[in-house]
Amino acid sequence: MPSILYKTPCYRLSLAPMLDITDKHFRYLCRLLCKEMLLYTELTTTGALIFSKNDYLEYSEEEHPVALQLGGNNPLDLAKCAQMGEARGYDEINLNVGCPSDRVQNGSFGAVLMRDINLVCDCVKAMKDTVSIPVTVKTRLGVDELNDYDFIHDFIEKLVNANVDAVILHARQAFLTGMSPRENRDKPPLNYERVYQLKKDFSDTLISINGNINSLEEAKNHLNYVDGVMMGRALYQNPYLLVHADKEIFGKEQEHVPTRKEIVRKMYPYIEKHLSKGGQLKHISRHLLGLFAGVPNGRAYRQYISQNHYKENMGVELLEKALTILEDC
Repeated sequence: MPSILYKTPCYRLSLAPMLDITDKHFRYLCRLLCKEMLLYTELTTTGALIFSKNDYLEYSEEEHPVALQLGGNNPLDLAKCAQMGEARGYDEINLNVGCPSDRVQNGSFGAVLMRDINLVCDCVKAMKDTVSIPVTVKTRLGVDELNDYDFIHDFIEKLVNANVDAVILHARQAFLTGMSPRENRDKPPLNYERVYQLKKDFSDTLISINGNINSLEEAKNHLNYVDGVMMGRALYQNPYLLVHADKEIFGKEQEHVPTRKEIVRKMYPYIEKHLSKGGQLKHISRHLLGLFAGVPNGRAYRQYISQNHYKENMGVELLEKALTILEDC
C-alpha cells in the first residue's frame, strides 16, 4: 500500500526533529494547529529501541502523518528498528546524518556518518529492503573540511542510487570539533542557494530545506525552489505560527481559525487522559508556554504556569487560571 507520504503533499511543511522537544505531546499540539503537515519524532537511537523496556514508539493516532527519526550506524540494527516503526504504523523512517552533538558523535552516528557515504547507503538499502514505507535521510551540506559543492553533490547522488525516498538538507555544514551543538545550529553560515542548486541537479528527488526558517512567508518563498520546508525552533518558540499553515502552505480552506485560548482548551481531554495514566501536567504544559508569544500578558501567563505546573496534583484548572491572566486575544 503506498505511503501517506505520497498520497498527500504533507512534506511541503514538516516539523523538525528536536531532542527533548518534539515528543508525542508537542506533536499532538502541532496537529491541532495544522492538519496537513508532516511531524517528525525526536531522534531515537537503535539501542534505545532494541534494548530498552521503555516504549519509545508511542504516539497518538491523530499525529498522522508522522515519521520516526532513527540514529544509528549498523545496517542490521537500523533495518530491525525500521521494521518496528512500520509495524507500529509510522508513515516514514528517517535516518539522522546531521546531528553534531557529542553524545551522537560518541555513538558514531549523526553528522559523523557524513564521512562514510558508503555506510550511509548500506544503512538506507538495509531499511529499504525490509520496509514498504519511505526511507529518508536528514543531513547537512558538509562536515568540517568536507564542505564544497562536489562533496555534497556526490553524497546526494549516492543516496539517490541507494533509492532513498527523500533528502532533508539543513542548509549549513556541521563542525564536529570547535563548536557546541548550540553553536552548530546558528554559527555555520546558511547556504540556501546550494540547496536550491541540488534540487535543480536532482530534479526527480524529493528535497526539503531546513535551517533558520522563521515564518510561513519564508517557507512559501523556499517552496519556489524545493519540494518541502522543515521548521523547528521557530515553531517551538511560537507554535501559533502554524494556525494558518493549512491555508497558506497547503491551500486548504479553513472554516474556523482557532484562537490561542481555544487551542489550549482543545488540549484538555488529551491532558486529562495523560494525567489519568499517572503522567504529570508539566510534561505537556511546558509545550504550551510559547503559544502566547508576543501577546499582552503572555509573560505573566508563562510565569504562572512555570511556577506551578511542577507541583503535585496539578491539572487543567491551572491552565484555565493561567488563561484568565491574559487579555482577550
